[in-house]
Amino acid sequence: MRDWRLKAGRAWLPALLLCVGLATGASAAGAPVTGSPADVARLEVLDSDGETLVNLPMPEGEGWCLEWNHSVEGFPVLDCYRHRQGRMVLVRSHLPDFAAGLDHIPGRGRQVSDGEGGYWIEAIDEPVPGNAYRLRVGAMRVDHRLVVDGERISLSRLAENRRVTIRLALPAASD
Repeated sequence: MRDWRLKAGRAWLPALLLCVGLATGASAAGAPVTGSPADVARLEVLDSDGETLVNLPMPEGEGWCLEWNHSVEGFPVLDCYRHRQGRMVLVRSHLPDFAAGLDHIPGRGRQVSDGEGGYWIEAIDEPVPGNAYRLRVGAMRVDHRLVVDGERISLSRLAENRRVTIRLALPAASD
């Protein structure tokens, strides 16, 4: 299980934090995370006051997706990122069909079939300016969620209808 911490404030959260606390320091493969937290880049979600809602180790080469349910059609949409050489890079997106607002922009990646009626836009390879972006988290029917190593963390449960910042925080340079 990944090392993740959530902002308290809901009745179910203390029990969840206890479970997560028992798993802190273990990677998805069950091996310890090496180095101190200051030595590893972190994927963070911060609320509008700068409080940390999610904090995950994100070593070089690792990735995550932001998944949500399309507001009209209800099917899941994915934007997938990777930590590449100290940069948050949008690498690909999954779109189950050409619903409202979902299309491929020619010259921005390569559209390929997903074999199920939808498509992936591969090789987008766009660095995110400043390694961060703001997101207005949707209601539970939209359910914005982070997907890391197959685990889903619902941002809508943590910050429904609120603004958050999703960022790749790099370790401080050592002198």
